[in-house]
Amino acid sequence: MSFYERLVKETESQRQELYSVSQLQDGLRGEIDADSYRAYLTQAYHHVKHTVPYLMAMGARLPENKKWLQKAVIEYLEEEVGHEEWILNDIEAAGGNKEEARNATPHLATQVMVSYNYDYIARKNPVGFFGMVFMLESTSTQIATNGADAVKNGTGLSDDAFSYLYSHGSLDVKHMKFFESLMDKIDDPADQEAIIEVAQNTFLLFADVFRSIPHKDQEGERHAA
Repeated sequence: MSFYERLVKETESQRQELYSVSQLQDGLRGEIDADSYRAYLTQAYHHVKHTVPYLMAMGARLPENKKWLQKAVIEYLEEEVGHEEWILNDIEAAGGNKEEARNATPHLATQVMVSYNYDYIARKNPVGFFGMVFMLESTSTQIATNGADAVKNGTGLSDDAFSYLYSHGSLDVKHMKFFESLMDKIDDPADQEAIIEVAQNTFLLFADVFRSIPHKDQEGERHAA
């Protein structure tokens, strides 16, 4: 079994917990309203804006014997710059105020996920951040395009409100091929364990981010889990 295959296998239960969250399931069925979609985008903005700083912190902390990973970090950096602004543009296209979203205080669940990754990079093992990369990109390839289609059909919002989801659905398919080949070059057991640990934990933390998003239940009551 390759390391990538092991990573997929050992994160299965955490991935299924994320995919079972009612807000995510409702979105995939097109059963959320524009308010819930904008609320999701706001939380997305407040973690996606940290992707480039994460990668910079990771690259700066790589030990001498892991410098070969810097090239991959740079490739990710070049791909990720400015994506948070796409999200703000989507919020505006969906009828929201992007400056209010930019200045909003993120939910505690979002703050915890962001803080966890900075802490792991700084205090434990910077290579572990690839676990967060795996969580985000594997989730994106599974749900981004389908979710965008469903929410667009359910809300009647224009394509302009879904640039982030549509771009990442197709973009991250390519990223995952690159990621798989990269993971299979990582042979340090400590790095492998760190990547698995971060991936498992961030699937669970991302599930909490989705649970924090207000949405309407079948009775029409608006709430967050």
